[in-house]
Amino acid sequence: MARFRGPRGKVCRRLEYPVFESPKFASPRKAYAPGQHGQSRRRKMSNYGIQLREKQRIKYLYGVLEKQFRTYFKKASAQAGPTGHNLLRLLESRLDNTVYRLGLAPTRRAARQLVSHKHFLVNNRTVNIPSYILKPGEIIQVREKSKKLEIFQESLRKTEGDNPVPWLTVDKAKLSGIFDRGPERDQIPEPLNEQLVVELYSK
Repeated sequence: MARFRGPRGKVCRRLEYPVFESPKFASPRKAYAPGQHGQSRRRKMSNYGIQLREKQRIKYLYGVLEKQFRTYFKKASAQAGPTGHNLLRLLESRLDNTVYRLGLAPTRRAARQLVSHKHFLVNNRTVNIPSYILKPGEIIQVREKSKKLEIFQESLRKTEGDNPVPWLTVDKAKLSGIFDRGPERDQIPEPLNEQLVVELYSK
């Protein structure tokens, strides 16, 4: 299973965005880019650089690599409606991201690991593919043998409200949720500019 294994703190500083949900990377300790020349080379970023940076932000945030990201973009382009919104909707429909949105994991990386270790059922069937795209009405629940794991209770305690996001229905007592539908663009809380990615791939 491919995933980013490099220095996460440097990535957050380079992208000027906390792409990893861990509090450890929420506020970079240094306000300049990483590397030997991070303080001295602060040239104005080109339009291409801005577009590329936004693509990198989305990739790291959702935990996908380049080849997979391109596949999502092609699928989004083939769907009706704005390509950028379709892209984010596909990423939000991933099983690992949905587990995170339900409040059953503290970060997307943790959700990815929990899914791959077979702690979740989708419609009463074990699914260990983090990139599994959920369909409206599908039920996600913690496997009975896994409910004793403390990580689920700890994560839910930190989740605000009974229903963290409007496109999901959560049952905290049963450690389960329903993927009601894909999110509307204004319902995705992260301040992403997906149109920059569309412009990047349109060149």
